[in-house]
Amino acid sequence: MKKIAVIVAGGAGSRMGATIPKQFLLLQNKPILWHTINAFTQTFTDIEIIIVLPEMHIEEGKSIADTFKTSHKITCIQGGLTRFDSVKNGLTQITEDCIVFVHDGVRCLLSSDLINNCYHQAKAKGSAIPAVAATDSIRLVEGNTSHIADRNKVRLVQTPQTFKSNILLEAFKQPYQDSFTDEANVVEAFGKEVHLIEGDYNNIKITRPLDLIIAEKILEERK
Repeated sequence: MKKIAVIVAGGAGSRMGATIPKQFLLLQNKPILWHTINAFTQTFTDIEIIIVLPEMHIEEGKSIADTFKTSHKITCIQGGLTRFDSVKNGLTQITEDCIVFVHDGVRCLLSSDLINNCYHQAKAKGSAIPAVAATDSIRLVEGNTSHIADRNKVRLVQTPQTFKSNILLEAFKQPYQDSFTDEANVVEAFGKEVHLIEGDYNNIKITRPLDLIIAEKILEERK
């Protein structure tokens, strides 16, 4: 079945304390976004990729995409004010039935195993939302008090959130709601059940300087 990855790389990365968006920071001498794209292109020879970027950084995104142009079709488009808007912009490029991966541009350590597992489950069940078990104690805050939560019932959600296109495209026709923090929430609000799949603890999101150090170490170990 046709495969399309929508890579959302619209963040400013203010928590990194850098002068450029974090998706363009270097990791082993290549931009973080390059590593993210590479994970998908190394997994599937037939996948198409749509990169959603801030308007002022589209040309930088195209320069990175050009390194893959001989092997894969990659389109760079402008994002929106919210993640919902950015993903919706990316989805406008999809015109045929396929499996859609929606992935954070700065989750650059995702593995081929995870991508493959998400693909096969989405094909079979309609969706695959990678998530990992919580390892810390968790407390729920209510007003001025808090109480312990059963961490065995908590899952930390990752990407690529993966869906059959007919489900995802229809769900994104809904008006925006504040609860739409990820694609799973959008699909659930549309009345469709979402299905979790085992994620990967190494599939971290690069948000702080320490994350870059961790990512470097993980990439070194993979070599």
